[in-house]
Amino acid sequence: MTSAPAPASGANRRLPALIVLCFVQFMLVLDDTVVSVALPSIQDDLGFSTAGLAWVVNAYFLAFGGLLLLSGRAADLLGRRRVFLAGVALFGAASLACGLAQEPWQLVAGRFVQGAGAAMASPAALALITLLFPGPDERAKALGVWGGIAGLGGTLGLVISGALTGLASWRWIFLINLPVALFALALLPRLVAESRASHRARIDVPGAVLGTGALISLVYGLLETGESGWGHAASVVPLVLAVVLAVSFLAVETRTAEPLVPLGFLASRIRAVANGTTLLFSAAFYAMAFLLMLHLQTVLHYGPLTASVAYLPYGGGILAGMWLSSRAVVRLGIRLTLVTGFVTSSAGLLLLSGVAAGDGYASGVLPGMLVTSLGCGLSLPALTMAALTGTTGENAGLGSAVLSSVQQVGGAVGLAALVTLAAHRSNDLADSATPQRAATEGFSLALTVAAALLMLGAGLVATLLGKKQHVGHTVEARETPAEQG
Repeated sequence: MTSAPAPASGANRRLPALIVLCFVQFMLVLDDTVVSVALPSIQDDLGFSTAGLAWVVNAYFLAFGGLLLLSGRAADLLGRRRVFLAGVALFGAASLACGLAQEPWQLVAGRFVQGAGAAMASPAALALITLLFPGPDERAKALGVWGGIAGLGGTLGLVISGALTGLASWRWIFLINLPVALFALALLPRLVAESRASHRARIDVPGAVLGTGALISLVYGLLETGESGWGHAASVVPLVLAVVLAVSFLAVETRTAEPLVPLGFLASRIRAVANGTTLLFSAAFYAMAFLLMLHLQTVLHYGPLTASVAYLPYGGGILAGMWLSSRAVVRLGIRLTLVTGFVTSSAGLLLLSGVAAGDGYASGVLPGMLVTSLGCGLSLPALTMAALTGTTGENAGLGSAVLSSVQQVGGAVGLAALVTLAAHRSNDLADSATPQRAATEGFSLALTVAAALLMLGAGLVATLLGKKQHVGHTVEARETPAEQG
């Protein structure tokens, strides 16, 4: 029997289900960046050391990025709705713990558990959306909304962080998650039935241990490079370990009858190109968001709340690009949509790279911000559609987890490499230029490299994808009768 995971009452509940799932994804991505502006206040209140403070950010990245593959496959095998709800409940409980934390270790532990909950909920939610909207056109629109909301969450984390920290307390950046989590836990079981792969395979334990270990080691090593540099043992050892574990993972997967990640799943050209370019895209945009917020405050002397408000047009640009993206994919195809989005964002980053001390907001910051965000909104939904093309009721959770893992690893790579590059450039000029000039040069170099990464992505898409590549694959959700209630 085949059916999408919709309840017996009919397909009219798919839109409310999409809204609930997108709200949750917005919350999960928001927490990637929501602590950034609040870090000084957190340090003063809880007494963090400088090194310890970094783990308020890193603990979330580490758990989220490291546990995605295992969680995505578990969702396919154990039930996507079940894993999603468990992840949301865990995330909500951890958010409450973070908001009430009285000691540094309590906040770091809470952030790690938040990341684990996000790793469970995010791929399961995306898999449910892929199965709820099986037709090519409706799927393109649904994933367009999803991708745009994800991009918006990553950006607005900085805005919300600044607003809540400036107007209330840093604790509210965590406590604000509770209504969203409760909303999802109450409504989603009424809107979406359980769905899982019809073939009841066992979870590949050796593959899960090696794959999870490789991802955690990779993310940890990349995060450490931002603290200690690329040549330090603290970053080199986990990166080497990640390579060893990844090679071992591939060796095990080729010999396992029911692997965690079937290698044939990664052989699809459109999915491979989508995930590869998502790595470049995430590296560029995570670094841009961090560096631009820092630049606004240290070079242009915006306060936290002013800098947050200055970021609001970026969200508007993403929404406009998101609206265009689903229509562009249906009419023009993935290839042309992605090339256009990447080139647009690259041009916007080059505009932003020229922002220097003394430049006005309307004439200096805003044009580059709007162009960059429009390209981001255009690209993100198309990347999501491409990465999930051809997924079925057997592997929708896996496809979602692979994409989310690539996004997290790409973000960690971007932060480690481009932020370090900017810092080195600024340090090199410290003796020959004013502090503001040195900071501007570092910022400009990093954003120029980010623009180059996007142009590389555009080149890969133009070269490796077919000229008329559209999202033309429907999705089949295979369920047993017992699973449709």
